[in-house]
Amino acid sequence: MSAIAIHQVLATLGYGDAIGHEVLGIQRVLRGAGYTSDIFVETADPRLEHLTRDYRDLIEDSDPGNVLIHHFSIGSRASRVAYALPDRMVLVYHNITPPEFFIGVHPLLVQLCFMGRRELSAYRDRCVLAVGDSAFNAAELQAAGFPRTAVLPVVPSFAHLASTASGTIAAGFDDGWTNLLFVGRMIPNKRIDDLIRIFHAYKTRCNPRSRLLLVGSSGGFDLYFAMLQQLVATLRVPDVFFMGHVSNEELSAFYDVADLFLCASEHEGFCVPLMEAFHKRVPVVAYAATAVPATMDGGGVLLDTKDPQHVATVLQAILDDELLVEDILATQDAALRRLEAQDFAGTLLRLVAEARATPPGTAPAVAFDFWDQFALQEQLEEVRQYRPSALRARPERPEDDPAEAPA
Repeated sequence: MSAIAIHQVLATLGYGDAIGHEVLGIQRVLRGAGYTSDIFVETADPRLEHLTRDYRDLIEDSDPGNVLIHHFSIGSRASRVAYALPDRMVLVYHNITPPEFFIGVHPLLVQLCFMGRRELSAYRDRCVLAVGDSAFNAAELQAAGFPRTAVLPVVPSFAHLASTASGTIAAGFDDGWTNLLFVGRMIPNKRIDDLIRIFHAYKTRCNPRSRLLLVGSSGGFDLYFAMLQQLVATLRVPDVFFMGHVSNEELSAFYDVADLFLCASEHEGFCVPLMEAFHKRVPVVAYAATAVPATMDGGGVLLDTKDPQHVATVLQAILDDELLVEDILATQDAALRRLEAQDFAGTLLRLVAEARATPPGTAPAVAFDFWDQFALQEQLEEVRQYRPSALRARPERPEDDPAEAPA
């Protein structure tokens, strides 16, 4: 095999999230094919740090003959360094949530999402190939004017759901009540508020012996989380449980006790938890928005409305009919088989070969002082982390704003 390296770069490698699973899956395929392949990040979950390298090391490892798989994200120094290097770039787009979802909830994220969607266009001429991890995301790249696009399908690994720990919190909910489950971050585009309204209608009109289990982190969205708790109090609906971020073993246990997976999200690039529910044979009812219909691929039940009374009636009809549940599970099983039949490894290696066939890269034109500004920004971050009092003592200047980091 050629000494050409195929590295990956991204802002953060998270534990248990869809992007993290995909990044590790890509590395396994590349190393299995004989390539040198490392993962360069700004930050990583402590449980995954040993699998990563600092993104600044990529500067020394960079080579015009290499291929750099860049997982684009907003507000990322790693992204901007990747842009300035000469390596041939394959951009992977996982989607950026439209900023309007965060208005009134997270002003900084409104700005970052707007800037991120705008910044994406700067990579049109920088990358040799732009891929979406779903057809929906690839379509957004095409609409943004990227000349060469493709789909690298998400074929989730369910190894993280293979075992269930004993004595889990979820086991306490295995008591004969009906458990409606949602898995995902507690953020506005997931429309957790709509889930609560639907559950209120279902519990009060159809099944008082029911509960809503919400599994996922609310970190960084304290205001939205407080709004959700206020909604629960205003509706006076009991049995809504915010479980937070859980381990893989605990997650598996929650799927085991779930009677139905309910999704009201209005923006998804793929939505891996839908496939996790298929894998764990939990019937899925989901609102038909963005990538959700394509991800479900004929499995489960799609809704064209989120009217609480209507959805509550649908849930009752499903959960009161065991034969209907089995029919729904059969559609999900078929959709999952189609997904797992996709050749992720073959597609990835074909895309890498396509990138390698392009001429060696050249460093793109960036501001004349890009690297000087990058070095200064790194020094500022070091002071911010290790000498915060010294940072507070110096006069504020516009260039000290992280939002003004070199582009």
